[in-house]
Amino acid sequence: MSHTPSPIMSHEAFEFLRATRIPSLNLELQEFRHRVTGAPHLHLAAEDDQNTFLVAFRTVPQDSTGVAHILEHTSLCGSRKYPVRDPFFMMTRRSLNTFMNAFTSADWTAYPFASRNVKDFNNLLDVYLDATFFPTLNEMDFLQEGHRVEFAEAGNPDSELLFKGVVFNEMKGAMSSPVSALYQALTRELFPTITYHHNSGGDPEAIPDLTYEQLKAFHAYHYHPSNAVFMTFGDIPAAEHQARFEEGALKQFQRLPLDISVPDEQRFNAPVKVEDRYALDGEEETRDKTHIVLGWLLGKSIDAEEVMRAHLLSGVLLDNGASPLRHALETSELGSAPSPLCGLSDSSREMVFAAGLEGSNPEHAAAVEQLILDVLQDVADNGVEKEVVEAVLHQYELSQREVSGDGFPYGLQLMVNALGTVLHGADALAALDIDPILEKLRRQIEDPTFIKGLARTVLDNPHRVRMVMTTDTTLSAERAALEAARLAAMKAGMDEATKQQIIAQAAALAQRQEQHDDPEVLPKVGLEDIPAELSIPVAEKQTIGAMPASWFARGTNGIVYQQIVVDLPELDEELAQLLPLFTDVLTEVGSAGRDYLEAQALQAAVTGGIGANVALRGAVDDLQQSRGTFTLSGKALVRNQAALADLMQETFEAARFDELPRIRELVAQERMYREQRVTSAGHSLAMVAASAGLTPSAAQQHRWGGLGGIKHLKALDDSLDDKAALARFSARLERLRDILMKAPRQLLLIGEAEQREAISGHLQQRWQSHPAAAMSGPYLPPAAAGQLQQGWATSTQVNFCARAYPGVCPEHSDAAALMVLGGFLRNNFLHRTIREQGGAYGGGASFDTDSGAFRFYSYRDPRLSETLADFDKSVSWLLENTHEWRLVEEAILGVISAIDKPGSPAGEAKKSFYATLHGRTPEQRRRFRARILEVREGDLKRVAATYLKPELASTAVISDPTTLAKQQGLEILKL
Repeated sequence: MSHTPSPIMSHEAFEFLRATRIPSLNLELQEFRHRVTGAPHLHLAAEDDQNTFLVAFRTVPQDSTGVAHILEHTSLCGSRKYPVRDPFFMMTRRSLNTFMNAFTSADWTAYPFASRNVKDFNNLLDVYLDATFFPTLNEMDFLQEGHRVEFAEAGNPDSELLFKGVVFNEMKGAMSSPVSALYQALTRELFPTITYHHNSGGDPEAIPDLTYEQLKAFHAYHYHPSNAVFMTFGDIPAAEHQARFEEGALKQFQRLPLDISVPDEQRFNAPVKVEDRYALDGEEETRDKTHIVLGWLLGKSIDAEEVMRAHLLSGVLLDNGASPLRHALETSELGSAPSPLCGLSDSSREMVFAAGLEGSNPEHAAAVEQLILDVLQDVADNGVEKEVVEAVLHQYELSQREVSGDGFPYGLQLMVNALGTVLHGADALAALDIDPILEKLRRQIEDPTFIKGLARTVLDNPHRVRMVMTTDTTLSAERAALEAARLAAMKAGMDEATKQQIIAQAAALAQRQEQHDDPEVLPKVGLEDIPAELSIPVAEKQTIGAMPASWFARGTNGIVYQQIVVDLPELDEELAQLLPLFTDVLTEVGSAGRDYLEAQALQAAVTGGIGANVALRGAVDDLQQSRGTFTLSGKALVRNQAALADLMQETFEAARFDELPRIRELVAQERMYREQRVTSAGHSLAMVAASAGLTPSAAQQHRWGGLGGIKHLKALDDSLDDKAALARFSARLERLRDILMKAPRQLLLIGEAEQREAISGHLQQRWQSHPAAAMSGPYLPPAAAGQLQQGWATSTQVNFCARAYPGVCPEHSDAAALMVLGGFLRNNFLHRTIREQGGAYGGGASFDTDSGAFRFYSYRDPRLSETLADFDKSVSWLLENTHEWRLVEEAILGVISAIDKPGSPAGEAKKSFYATLHGRTPEQRRRFRARILEVREGDLKRVAATYLKPELASTAVISDPTTLAKQQGLEILKL
């Protein structure tokens, strides 16, 4: 496994340590150390042109002021070599990056990016190195990104004093989520004395305590190469990276004897019990909304074997509905669903295992605790079937082999997996190459006492917290009153000079936010650097049984992907509305005579998971037409491809909708999951709601996956406690399955070329006796209802705003200009007004080619009506001014970067298949891309004047009931 080949070339400033081939990842880990500062460089050498970079620092805050998080924001606001106000966001526009971001974790801060263009990669590397090691840290940027006070009326010291700041509002939004509040409360109690006790992102009540001097001191101490790690991935040689590291930063530093580490937590002698509360606004009923969770502090996450043993036990207990602890939680009447915190967290230096219920009541705390302990006791006494343990190891083997990268670059995923281990001083190789540990675990599980011992370790561990988090309908008002009292006290203590200083500071910040820096200080790529061609995989067609099939030969590293794709047939609206729930239930119940416990166990043993989904997209040339599909998807190691095919067919044709208690559990779980999305994905839900009146496909998306779908799901869930209603619901699911079985279908198959014959041969045998599906009319969603102006009420400390306008279909000549317009308005107007000046965490505009809607949005926004006004002002600004070609070019680069962004080998095949299925053929996609490159300023003004007319706008906002009650012209809807 391990070898050191001929010496790897390194820059003279770096010492080569070792090189190790990791076969399961198809890469070589090359390890180096900077001779002067001691900074490690880990290079993952791979035949992949999506080169990826990350620099990370140990950051261990000792309070909840959010200093590490605010520093992450302000370090990207200008640097010594690039003294412009906003180089990070400016570079997102002057780049062909496939990923740019920065992360603040509990004990580290990382700055990653990725690009397929070498020139672009090096541009970004120069900017990132200067931003992290030599940031300007201007006080104005601290006030903008962190926190400040301003008078509600600019220039009026008699008006109300307010807290403002991007991170301040971001964390208000984050802590509006009950699950986030629960996680913070649990870790606070499990870690009473070390850094994890604090909220590294920042507690909104503590953020205003942070001073500018403390921010600068935190950077000076933590952001040094002796406290850093450099990681790279891809096909650029390590020595080339190192030359830039040295020239751009490292040659200016000497080694420092820094000891920035996280000590062991002081262990409890006995378990503790804690009660806390979370805000629930606008709800009269507080029953069945309590979270009850047990959390244990386990061993160190820097020991790869200990981590894998802990993951193995967690998987055995919780992986699926057949796992003993998940089964006990899912079937318990003490709550609605297993807690989202269930499972193992290894992101801190010492691991946390948690289990519990949501949708419970405070008086059930002791019973929930005993339920969990009883399961652990049973496993400790009796163990589990060996097949259960083997299935968990099988899942780890599959996850180790799978080449991901559809939402997050594959190389970056590998880096993040190893980052905590490296920063805490352990061996990166053990974290990346888990095959030796898997082999050792396979030997250890032969001993029936092995799993029993792991369970006993948790059971006998006294460092345990029982957290009971109840609802409080007055908590938001209480927090608002405390904040208002704090501000009033601050104001009362101000003399006239201090008030004028605040006014002057606000004016100075506003002036800085309006300042236009010279962008040519920064490096860039241009249209001339864009690849001429868009690479799109093409399927080979064949017939299996009576079905068409599409085969994609891709480098999937020994994994096979299979999908059954069904055209949505004609359905009445009652059945159509149930399609998302049908997809949730189908793969979670029994099949072919097996009950759901047996089916779940079989899925885990032979597949990497089977799932289902439903989709509807507007036609490429007519937005009033659409095509819907139901898809059943699965993946497996190639040795299990036949078992995967069998199980998928049995799931599709013989799912057991007679398991009524199981179906009842699944609906309750889905309700909990969907409700929790409101505060984390509120901007997406608001955009879908605003678009719902424009086209049939947009309306259906709102009814299925949007706020309308959540409202329907809540009503359905409330009705299913009646046994007769549950039986009727089950019967409708069965009827829906019977209709889908008769509809036209086809297969999508993805694997490595040499696997095709075996896969196709088994599928032929499996499907040969099935006749071709009878043709029926396609599903036609109802017509859209037209313009709407809605306010959706929920429990939140911030707002999510959206406005939508009817646009055009993808083949229309104006579609490309509308696509570029979204980035143009975001880059040059909305980012400044909504984020920098308004204090929202995010805001922008985009054109959705599926629904044909042009949409504005804001995310975790302290404002509402002012943001809606800024949406309108952005259009006026565009039309009333002349704009540089550079700004148009930057918007084009952003669109092309998104179009060209690579996915995983399987993900790109799926994208190609479904795009073609819905009329977005490779020829159409390349034609659309070429039109993007031809867009000019006049096109942007023309489409804005044509389509973004105020009288055509639809609006949807998500806010708290009190804020919505003050708004004019909105229909108020309660989730």
